[in-house]
Amino acid sequence: MPIGTRARSRATLTPYLFLAPALLVTAAVILFPVVQTAWMSLHDYVLFRPRNIPFVGLGNFARALADPVFWLSLWNSALWIGLAVGFQFALGLGTALLLNQSFWWRSAARALIVVPWALPSVIIGLMWTWMYDFNLGVINDVLLRIGAIDAPVAWLARLDTSLYSVVLALVWQGFPFFAVVILAGLQTVPQELYEAAEIDGATSLQKLRFVTLPSIAEVIATALLLRTIWVANSLDVILVMTGGGPGYATHTLPLYAFLKAYSAMEFGYGAALALILTGLLLFVVYAYVRRAAKDLSR
Repeated sequence: MPIGTRARSRATLTPYLFLAPALLVTAAVILFPVVQTAWMSLHDYVLFRPRNIPFVGLGNFARALADPVFWLSLWNSALWIGLAVGFQFALGLGTALLLNQSFWWRSAARALIVVPWALPSVIIGLMWTWMYDFNLGVINDVLLRIGAIDAPVAWLARLDTSLYSVVLALVWQGFPFFAVVILAGLQTVPQELYEAAEIDGATSLQKLRFVTLPSIAEVIATALLLRTIWVANSLDVILVMTGGGPGYATHTLPLYAFLKAYSAMEFGYGAALALILTGLLLFVVYAYVRRAAKDLSR
């Protein structure tokens, strides 16, 4: 082989050789579990009988479609994602706009705002469970003092309030993510745009609508996508606060898959539920990537 040809071949292979360790680690950490999950979803894999794992094909997926708890969990997941992400974004946007203003304790406020985000989910769940306590909870105490309720409410034990109570805890935990990301985006908006808007007589709301939000639209879209994926997969706060109860009131799809796998030991059915959730999230990611590609092609 000529020297020039060997040099070109070596130059072509060099990037792949550098990437090989990372690709091997990724395959071991991500690809293998995905393949194993797909394999389990096609079998009636119950841990109580490890030697008897019959192949059922798409039977676990058909079972899910006929399972009323699956549909209830899917509906709860939609509420969980929509309410949690929506309120986190609204609260985070408002917080970022406030922290972007000049005031003497702004640096301290920017540091303190990340505290809920930094706390472990288990601590968040326990803290809010105590706050919701029927007898000693601070939430009931405050509401009783201001006359909003006449008697203590078992917020986490009622079918009509349990899911929304857990959502409130997750909103408090997650809004700093939006606040920090959006605040970083606000720092990139040219001041000249605001000056031009003021010359045109724009109000504060008009500057927010026509200058601020369009300028950080990509930042907001990326933050919404990431937070949607994280919230859709989260189950730790629900597990700590309600365990999925009362009944199935706070069952979400990832929690249902987790309980089926690790409580009922039905790993095949739990794997099928996890793959359904993965497929739904991949659709969301595909829609985002397609939208981003359209924006870049303009």
